[in-house]
Amino acid sequence: MKEVLLAVENVRAYYELEKICVKAVDGVSFEIFEDEVVGVVGESGCGKTTLSNVVFMNIVKPLKFVDGRVVLKANGKYEEISSMNREEVRKRFWGKEITIIPQSAMNALMPTIKMESYVKHLAQSHEIDVEELLDKAKKRFEEVGLKPMWLKRYPFELSGGMRQRAVIAIATILNPSLLIADEPTSALDVVNQKVFLKVLMQMKKQGIVKSIMFITHDIATVRQIADRMIIMYAGKIVEFSKMEDILKKPLHPYAQVLFNSVLTPEPEVKKRGITVIPGAPPNLINPPSGCRFHPRCPKVMEICKADEPPLREVEPGRKVACWLYMEEVV
Repeated sequence: MKEVLLAVENVRAYYELEKICVKAVDGVSFEIFEDEVVGVVGESGCGKTTLSNVVFMNIVKPLKFVDGRVVLKANGKYEEISSMNREEVRKRFWGKEITIIPQSAMNALMPTIKMESYVKHLAQSHEIDVEELLDKAKKRFEEVGLKPMWLKRYPFELSGGMRQRAVIAIATILNPSLLIADEPTSALDVVNQKVFLKVLMQMKKQGIVKSIMFITHDIATVRQIADRMIIMYAGKIVEFSKMEDILKKPLHPYAQVLFNSVLTPEPEVKKRGITVIPGAPPNLINPPSGCRFHPRCPKVMEICKADEPPLREVEPGRKVACWLYMEEVV
């Protein structure tokens, strides 16, 4: 039985502005085991990036951690990082136990700061010998297919794919247990996407990182690497199961129409063609009552409009939040 590396329990994180509250992550629970890749998929605006900030405990106004727990296994024991402030989490865990490749990472590098400066800053933050960490950075650059000389260069001197690999190299210098990758391939062409995924999986295979939380809107990409998949809709998890199960037979109506809207290599998909999900995602300032997908759902029932379905295990290893399957649980 694999050990739980990260546990997220009934987490709520809202953007609180002057007179409005955006319920970006609203009652989300899941776990990531050691030595696995969990994909997080959903339409834009469903809360994926906010969830990555919550897991990383990068809580900055207007984002507010409202409720729930985030527990991380670090140095052999479980720590409730959600009970700590951002600065404490940053000092104790960022880079060492948990790291992130943020959205648009290759454009997040300051063009006037050399690559090695980021390594020096990391060393200073964790009180590590600078030269020792620079040596590790050189080795890590080689492991991701970059020459150590690029540490002396500015980000604008590297191509887009090279910058992306440089970011993952710097982010993983201290061999963190959990790597969060937020839309890491969205700005890359197909060739560089493949290179990046290969580098990512090599790092996991070599034990540089234990587990990966891969956030994307691209099902075709995540299916290549993930062991399990989370489907998010309007700030909630609607389905969570093993990759092969959800590919074979998605259960939640949203998961079904989401998969049908993506062109994949299977012959039956090519024959069927793609379909469009009707309507638009709800406004998270004032989300629909009951199941948040009910205004767009082709299988909507009266109970869906009134009561929110819980996320329940309906088959071994398969969780779904849908009233269509609740009778099987009772």
